[in-house]
Order: sequence, then structure tokens, then C-alpha cells
Amino acid sequence: MASNGRRSPFAADPGATRGRLWPEPPSATRSDFRRDCDRLIHSTAFRRLGYKTQVFVYHEGDHYRTRLTHTLEVTQIARSLARALALDEDLAEASALGHDLGHPPFGHAGERALASCLKDWGGFDHNGQTLAVVTRLERRYAAFDGLNLTWETLEGLVKHNGPLIDRAGRPTVRYAEHGIPGEIAEYNKRQDLELWSFASPEAQAAAIADDIAYDAHDIDDGLRAGLFALDDLAGLPLAGDILREVDRQNASLEAGRRSHEFLRRLITRMIEDVIGEAQRRLRTLAPKCPGDIRAAAGSVVAFSGAVAQADEAIKAFLSPRMYRHTRVMGIMTLAEDRLRELFAHYLERPGELPAEWRPAAVDDDAARARQIADFIAGMTDRFALIEHARLFDSTPELR
Repeated sequence: MASNGRRSPFAADPGATRGRLWPEPPSATRSDFRRDCDRLIHSTAFRRLGYKTQVFVYHEGDHYRTRLTHTLEVTQIARSLARALALDEDLAEASALGHDLGHPPFGHAGERALASCLKDWGGFDHNGQTLAVVTRLERRYAAFDGLNLTWETLEGLVKHNGPLIDRAGRPTVRYAEHGIPGEIAEYNKRQDLELWSFASPEAQAAAIADDIAYDAHDIDDGLRAGLFALDDLAGLPLAGDILREVDRQNASLEAGRRSHEFLRRLITRMIEDVIGEAQRRLRTLAPKCPGDIRAAAGSVVAFSGAVAQADEAIKAFLSPRMYRHTRVMGIMTLAEDRLRELFAHYLERPGELPAEWRPAAVDDDAARARQIADFIAGMTDRFALIEHARLFDSTPELR
């Protein structure tokens, strides 16, 4: 429940959850959504996020974001949005805590490597891998594999980018080329996650919080790395306005404080914009229950048109200056090569995998490849490099 005690009629109700795949008795002290949060926080996959790349590899500096610190920032923003809209804060938190659990080491470079390695066996999708982590790869409970999360939390993780299919069953634009990730399609046969619908407003809050956190902390990390200067943002919508406002109100502010003041205001403006836009859309939709949100024609927790353009402008600015910067791409290319080499080695010699990761049917190429991908996807950056050094004569430093 929202911390102020209010609950919107369209907010998720932990007392009316659609339940877990494996029925469990209720907790005397925690709601079902709170239990989901706690299970995610205590999972092995969550701890590994601390040593997985966001943009910069872990050894490049102690202050750059990792997948874990990114996840915590997303969680804070998601709870703020949920509180303002009188949604269930615990479900918003669960959706945020789990949204990146399926990312392999070395960020998107790792995803590209595994997608290439699995091109003949269904490809690789980090949302599908997240579902795999929370439904079968975490092995902590006596009665079941996975974390046995509620339907609502699983729905939010799978639909982090919106519906996967339309009502006729056709893949949406994002999945038009390769189809629905196999992990999601297979699980959906066991528990229908209604892939055609939008997620709960709480999950939508976590998804837009991901965008806000990305914009702000990637600017912060890019500035720290010296890839661009704060004044380079002056021509962007919203960002430029905020920068001029900071300078107008704080003459001769030192560089560090100036950038932090800018980022603080950027996050605030984006959060306030989402709250205002969501309230406007909710007034138009007039939902009476969570089902009305899911059946809507579009997201209800979203940026206004102007801030959506500003968000796109920030991402377009960062792409060549940060994500595709020669310094970053050089390191990520090396990392991608290391993961491809690991995959090829294990595929040829599955007996060299740890005992618990050796495929039962070594003559089933698809099963073996998927098992190897699960193992590699769970690695931290550091462990992947250690494992590569163990198996190969040379492992170049990622610098």
C-alpha cells in the first residue's frame, strides 16, 4: 500500500493477487508483494549485479554505476512514482529489483555475444533470461525451483517493455523479427501471463523509472569519465533549460556541485512530469480496477510528449559520445570476444563445466547450448575473466 495509506482503485492489491505457480501459505507479517521484494533481494542473482557492467567495467573506477547500483536507483524512483500515484509500492519495488537479473556480464556486449552464440537455438533475450532466473535458475527452496514470485511480479518483469503480442497473437514490433523469446513462450504455457496486455501501473512505474535512472546516471558517469562536458548538453531540450536555470541561480558554482545540481533537477523534473502525465491519462481512462489499466490502448505511466522528446534527445546525445565511444567500444569488443570464446569452449567440451552445470543430455545441441548460456549469463564480469584465464593461454586486459 502507498505509505500515506491511500490506495487507488486501480492499484494492485496484494490481498487479491493471482497467486504463485506453487501455492504457499500466507505470511503473518508481510504482504505477498513484500515477500517478492525480499526474495529478490536475497537471491544470488541480485548479489551478482554488484559485479556486472552497466557501461564501464568494474575495474575502471569505484564510482561508476554497476547493474546493482543502477537497480537501486531505479527502485527508489519507482517507489516515488508509486507513492505519488497511490499504487502498491512493494509491487513497484519488486518490478524494479528484478528487472535486470537476466543481464549477462559486460552489459549489452555480453547480450550481443550470447545472442550470436545462440542464433541457431532461439537467440538470447535478457528479459527472457530474467524470467529464467526467477522461475528455474535460483535454487533456494525445498519445494520448487526459482523464487515462486507472484503472477503480478512475473508479469511486470516479462512486460518491462510493454506487451509482447497483440490480441491476435502476433508479436509486437520489438519481437517481430525473432519472435517471442523461447523462455517466455515456454513458461507462458504453464502460467498465462497475458502477454497481449499492458502490465500493472506499478510495473509501468518501474519501467519508466528505468529510463529516468539511465538518463541521469549515464550523464553522471560520462562526465566522470571525461567523455563529454556538461556544457555539451546546453542545446538539448529540457536538459539545456535546467542547465541555464542552475547557472542563473548559482553563479560561479564549482564543477562538481554544478553537475550534481543539474542531475538532481533533471531527475526531479522527469519524475514530476511522469506523475502529471499519468494523472492526466488516468483521468481520461477513469480505470476502476487494475484490469482496466492492463486493457488500455497504451501505457498510463509515461512521459508527456515534450519530456519524451527530451528523453530521446538525451539518449541520442549519449549514444555516440558514450555507448559508442571508441574507448567504451574497444573494451566491450574485447569482452564480447572473451564470452564467445568461453561459449565455444564449453560447447565443445561440456565436461569442463562445473558439475552442476553439465547438461544431462550432451547429445542434445539445443539443450547443451542453453545450459551453457545460462551459466555464462549468470557470471559476473570478474568471474568471466577468471574463467577465461583458466581455460585459455592468453586473456587480454580489458583496457
